[in-house]
Formats: sequence, structure tokens, C-alpha cells
Amino acid sequence: MGNFNAMHVTFGLYLIVVLLIGIAAYFSTRDFGDYILGGRSLGPFVTAMSAGASDMSGWLLMGLPGAVFLSGLSQSWIAIGLTIGAYLNWLLVAGRLRVHTEFNSNALTLPDYFFHRFGSLGTVIKVASATIILFFFTIYCASGIVAGARLFESLFHVSYTQAMWLGAGATIVYTFLGGFLAVSWTDTVQATLMIFALILTPIMVLIMVGGPDDVSLAITNAAQETGKSYSGLFAGTTFLGIVSTAAWGLGYFGQPHILARFMAADNVQSLKSARRIGMTWMILCLGGAVAVGYFGIAYAGIFGDQLNAELQGNHERIFISLSALLFNPWIAGIILSAILAAVMSTLSCQLLVCSSAIAEDFYKGFLRPTAAQGELVWVGRLMVLAVAVIAIIIAADPDSRVLGLVSYAWAGFGAAFGPVVILSLFWKRMTAAGALAGMIVGAVVVVSWAEAVNPWLAAHDYATMYEIVPGFATCALAIVLVSLLSPAPARAVIDRFEQADREYHNKKHGTSA
Repeated sequence: MGNFNAMHVTFGLYLIVVLLIGIAAYFSTRDFGDYILGGRSLGPFVTAMSAGASDMSGWLLMGLPGAVFLSGLSQSWIAIGLTIGAYLNWLLVAGRLRVHTEFNSNALTLPDYFFHRFGSLGTVIKVASATIILFFFTIYCASGIVAGARLFESLFHVSYTQAMWLGAGATIVYTFLGGFLAVSWTDTVQATLMIFALILTPIMVLIMVGGPDDVSLAITNAAQETGKSYSGLFAGTTFLGIVSTAAWGLGYFGQPHILARFMAADNVQSLKSARRIGMTWMILCLGGAVAVGYFGIAYAGIFGDQLNAELQGNHERIFISLSALLFNPWIAGIILSAILAAVMSTLSCQLLVCSSAIAEDFYKGFLRPTAAQGELVWVGRLMVLAVAVIAIIIAADPDSRVLGLVSYAWAGFGAAFGPVVILSLFWKRMTAAGALAGMIVGAVVVVSWAEAVNPWLAAHDYATMYEIVPGFATCALAIVLVSLLSPAPARAVIDRFEQADREYHNKKHGTSA
């Protein structure tokens, strides 16, 4: 009973902290710009930690370690692809997007940026992009709710349905109250918890197993017993399998919740420091997650009965199980709070992006163009509740898998928006028709590939491919072909692009007036 109380007290203190941050942010939110982008006032540290925490959701501490635990190091190509993709996103997109959104009527959302960037077909583009955001983000939100439910289910010993409502409740409250500022400030706390847990846990597993040599021996024995090959990046996989897992990195260029952090930075120069902080944090976290899954194979080989009792047949519980077995209840409570932190950080910013898409791009864009700032803030808050309820309905299936839901939504955004964002920042000849065609083609290919092509390939014993690969490629191809076949953008659109591009280079090198 003492263990039970200690872990719950730790969890309770953490929840109190994030709720207090939400209340503080509530009183700092003056208008809709504050609620959606924090008044573009984030410094480099908060920008970096918020971008990282909003990216690394429950899949980092559940999905990725679980995949490595089940299949071995070949699954770490996901981490390699994500690291490369994230670095290129910081390097190529972050600063340019910060400046271009400011030059395009100080756009607060990605659909609003597309609306002003391309001029013609702006309304159609805004509707299409906002619809894509709502569709895929609702699925993405569901993955966070599933991860939170798994945690509460195992710790509080309640039903999956009760755990689902408990896990989502605190996130909904502080997002509802404080908007972007609450999300960003709590992300900083949550990112700190996550890196602490992902460094400490694999070290403890290593010590318990007996050291590197004992880990290697235990994994070799496990491979002989199961017939699997756990060691080596290329073991047990194919070229197509590596491409599919590494292709997760392509998704970064189109994730609205990550791109929003770039848009909210106080200036371009601060993004350089943010990149260094963010990439260091990310590499340590991904390395820790892979290590938890890999060392977990060795732990299972030595303490199999003990671990299996904790896993309850779900490999995605490996981090939760190891934390409960290895640490005293107070430390375990802190470490398991990191899972809740990962879930809450991503879920909160996803709810906020969905809310902003409805309030800014639909409500203000079409229903109430003259809506006051206070009215928009409250519409945004109500939409947080609405999207959360729909996501909870999707997550209601207790057999849902975190990584599967995340991979679907990640591919949708990466394919529908990634090439559009990149080319909109680098190619002034890109047209509105090209952007619209790319978005639609990317989204349709992802859904059809995931729902029809991959199942057909699997049924006929052919190798499947992660849907982001064909989706990203066809989106880019559609943008280029349709842009070249359609009339060039208006002179005013090109002039604005060139002004923003010059301003970006001036600010990057500190020569702006």
C-alpha cells in the first residue's frame, strides 16, 4: 500500500504543477494571438524544449521501446530517420517559416499562411488544409489518449475506459485554460522529465542485468530461443523495410504542431540556439528509448517471469514495466510521470492546433470575419473540448496500438503538407493550384495506401511500404507539375516572397535594419 501511495502522490504533484501553469497562462492570455502562438514571444530554450516535447509523444516511451523490444535494433531506423529529418527541418524550414508567416499577414496557423502565401484559390486552400489538419490530428490525438490510458490503467488498476478519461482530463483542462503559453511552458517541464527518465532507465536495466557483456549474452540467447535476430541495424530487415522506417523523418516538414513552434519564436537568431538545444535533447531521448527496448530483451531473458507478469501481453508496456520493477515507488512515480508528460505535451498542442484551425480558419474565416479577440479565444477553448471528445471516441477501442495510430497521422501530415511547406519557402514559381493539388494528392495517397495498397501487398506476401513514402513523393510531383502547367503567380505574390526571402537572410546574418 505504501508503494501505491508514493506513486500516486508523485503523480498528483505533477498534475497539480501543470494545472497551476495552465492557470498562470490563463491570466497571461490577452487575445487570440496569445492563445494560438503565445504572441510570438518564445525564447530559444522554451522553443527547443516545446518543439521536442510536442513532437515526442507517448510513442517515444511506449511505441518505440516496444518496437525495439519486439523486433530488435532494426527498428531504430525510425530514430535515425527522425534525427536527420528533425535537423533538416530546423536548418531549412524553421527560420524561413518564422519570417514568411510574418510577411504573409502575420499568419497564426498553417492554413492561414497558405491562404496569404498563394493569393488565388486562397479560400479553397484554407478549407482543404484545415480539413486535413482536423482529420489526421483527431487520429493523432487519439494515440495520445490511448498512451495515457495505458499508463493510468496499469497504475490505478481501473478499467480502460476510466483510465482513458483520467489520462485526458488534466491535458484538456490546462489547454482549455492557458492555450499556447500553457502548452509551451508545460512542455518545458515535460521535456525535462522525459530526458531524465530515458537516461536513467536504461542505465538501471544495464546494472540489473550485469553489464554490457551480460546484456550481449542474454540477447544472443534470446535470439537463439526465438529464432529472431535482435542485434545489428540490418538484421532481420530489408532495404524496403529500412526505407519505410527511416522515412519517418520526412514527416517533420509537415507537422503543424511542430511548425507552430517555429512560427512562435521571438526571432530568427534565437532559432539557431534552439536548434542546438533541441537536437541534443532529441538525440539523447531517442537513444534512451532504443536502449530501453534493446536492454529490455536482455532483462526478459534473465527475469522473464517477473517481466511477463508486468507486460500483460503488451510489448508497448516495456518502459512502464521496467520502471515499476527497477525503481522505488517515489522514483518510479517520477519516471512514469515522464510518460504522462510525453502524452500530455503532444496531445495538448494537437488539441490547440485543431482548435485554431476551427476558430481561425473556419469560424473567423467564414462565419464571423469581424469576431472580437475575446470571442475567438472562447471559440478556441470550446473547440479544444469538442476535438478531445471525438478523439476519446476513436481511442475507445482497448486494442488500439499507440505506434499504429501515430504512424498513420504522421504520414498524413508529412505527405500532405511537407512538400507544400518546403517548396513554398524556396520556390517562388509555386502556384496556388500546385499547392492545392499536392495537398490533396498527398493525403489521398496516404489514406489509400494504408487502407488498400498495403493490406493487398500483405495478403499476397509482398513487402509493404510505409505510406509516407509514396504520399510525399506524389505530393511533391503534383506540386511541380501543376505549378509548371498553370499560370505563374501574380507579381504581388512573387514580390512578397522575395521580400520575405531577403528579410530572412538579413535576419539570419544580423544585417536587418
